[in-house]
Amino acid sequence: MKWWQFIPFVTPGIRTWNLEARLLHWLTLIWLGLGLLVLFSASFHTGLVETGDGLYFVERQCLWIFAGWIGFQFLIHTPLDRIARIALPGFFLTLGLVFATYLPGVGSTVMGATRWINLGIFQLQPSEFLKPFLVLQAAWVFSQWFRLKLASRLVWLGIFAITLLSILLQPNLSTTALCGMTLWFMALAAGLPYWQMGGSAFLGFGLALTSISLREYQRRRVMSFLDPWADQMGDGYQLVQSLLAVGSGGVTGAGFGMSQQKLGYLPVEHTDFIFSVFAEETGLVGCLFLLLLLVAYGTVAVRVADRTENPTKRLIVVGCLVIILLQALINIGVSIGILPTTGLPFPLFSYGGSSMIASLAIAGLLIRAARESQISDVRSINTQPARQPRIRQRKSKSASTSARFPIPSSKTIGL
Repeated sequence: MKWWQFIPFVTPGIRTWNLEARLLHWLTLIWLGLGLLVLFSASFHTGLVETGDGLYFVERQCLWIFAGWIGFQFLIHTPLDRIARIALPGFFLTLGLVFATYLPGVGSTVMGATRWINLGIFQLQPSEFLKPFLVLQAAWVFSQWFRLKLASRLVWLGIFAITLLSILLQPNLSTTALCGMTLWFMALAAGLPYWQMGGSAFLGFGLALTSISLREYQRRRVMSFLDPWADQMGDGYQLVQSLLAVGSGGVTGAGFGMSQQKLGYLPVEHTDFIFSVFAEETGLVGCLFLLLLLVAYGTVAVRVADRTENPTKRLIVVGCLVIILLQALINIGVSIGILPTTGLPFPLFSYGGSSMIASLAIAGLLIRAARESQISDVRSINTQPARQPRIRQRKSKSASTSARFPIPSSKTIGL
């Protein structure tokens, strides 16, 4: 890799990529650039009031984008078989950081939740960095599911359950639900029996209900979601202000930078409710454009998954698609009042270093998988025998795919 590949928005050699990889790359850049503009508008007033610098949040977001771009470029230019080698240690390392948030003096509590590690100049949210490694490791586990022994299956199910519980106890119900649904969809795509999928969905739903029943603030959020106008100045305040922002946008919006709700009315307008500011300033037209962008992103990713023959790579595509697209849709659903209020940021939009770096890493994995999804047969007109059986070509292609992405055995991980 060359040094200029790490310059933001510069990707040499992109013309040699297949169509799906190029589309995903440019859609990611459009998404990222649009998010930076929205963050500038949403955070300017807050930055000016809290720090005296209207560009405070945008300047720091640019630093996070640059850091995330380094990882993004590394992933899109590194074969997936090499990336897979760091999946297991990376998964357990980030899981260990999640557990570290429970240690006194290490974990940092913000708004009643201990989800961050304070490193002085910035805060690290381990559950965000866990997402790409969770996708990589789950892709290997579920692609080998029917080859693993029963003991290995139970061990990995236990590890994934502990992972979700460790995030839930922070408490962070929204991220737990997102990671759980990602694992569920990946397992479904891997072909696990429907009765097992139904049982796991039932257990997950029961776990969510248990968490809500045991934590009063989560229960109040659900109740305020059902009728936010009953307590407009209390538990329903965030949702009411978000609905006012979205409704004020009308068809064409108030105009860029002209949102009124961001002027001290809408809480966390540059993170959790950044879509509400976007909807107020761009209106129905802007919202439809954003939804069209998400639909295009998902459509191309589904096409990549359909064309990918290697099962592990296909599950990587499914996991990346679910975790980034579902998170965006959940954030939109919260802003317009069809889902209970959560703390999930909008990928590549909301302010936050951990979320930005993790989102770019997931996008990089998706683009890399798209680059490796195209399998073309090169035939020589003069030298290839005309009577060569087609089945021999098919075997050669499969062997080539296996060589590029070797499948580790269960002995590799000590199971």
